[in-house]
Amino acid sequence: MGTLDGTVALVTGGAIGIGQAIAVALAEAGADVAVTCRQHSAETVERAIAERGRRVLVMKMDATDSASVGQAVQQTVQTLGGLDIVVANAGGLLARVPLGQMTDEHWHAVVDLNLYSAFYLARASLPHLSGPRGRIILISSMAAYTGGSGGAGAYAAAKAGMSGLTRALAKEVAAQGITVNAIAPGLILGTPFHEQFTSPADQESAISRIPVGRAGRPDDVASLVTYLASESSSFLTGEVISLSGGQQLT
Repeated sequence: MGTLDGTVALVTGGAIGIGQAIAVALAEAGADVAVTCRQHSAETVERAIAERGRRVLVMKMDATDSASVGQAVQQTVQTLGGLDIVVANAGGLLARVPLGQMTDEHWHAVVDLNLYSAFYLARASLPHLSGPRGRIILISSMAAYTGGSGGAGAYAAAKAGMSGLTRALAKEVAAQGITVNAIAPGLILGTPFHEQFTSPADQESAISRIPVGRAGRPDDVASLVTYLASESSSFLTGEVISLSGGQQLT
């Protein structure tokens, strides 16, 4: 897949779960990595990146605040000397609320966290990205296709909006040699998301419908991110890639 030596990556929501796996995988491939977090400790991912001989920068950032996002991008460039790979991973369900019972506040909070955050990050990063190594990678969800499970309507709508953002942005920046792609994971266990919002029984039921016979792991997502960040993916842009073990087919 090629090496990421000499590149700088920024991963939002990189302290835990999928984000942590992505940050470590990029470091393993040779990138220096900036990681943002808001509530969780980033000590584990910081140590893992440093153990791989890469420079690491950890920053507190509110992904829903454009000024905070802009400051994180600027700090990355100033501290690590540039920016090549941007991974918009920050997001979450917040709570399961049926649309008919949803408050304006909950709708806005979920859309801000999952869609506005990706826009803020891409906009702030673009002045620093250039071809042929510039990469923007958005972490979406299979909910963008299916509408999500019960009470995930706002989340599904935000992730579907991310698909449109991916395609529009890819067209805008292709001439600059920057690629933009999204990954839409299905059931990825080993993350706080499903520990909090999906019961063991529902997890087992979902796994029974996955053609490959298992749930996904954070490393599955991280491996695809590493490919999309590499020079080997230079002819791939504007795609929303389903990563679900075939779950989207059932």
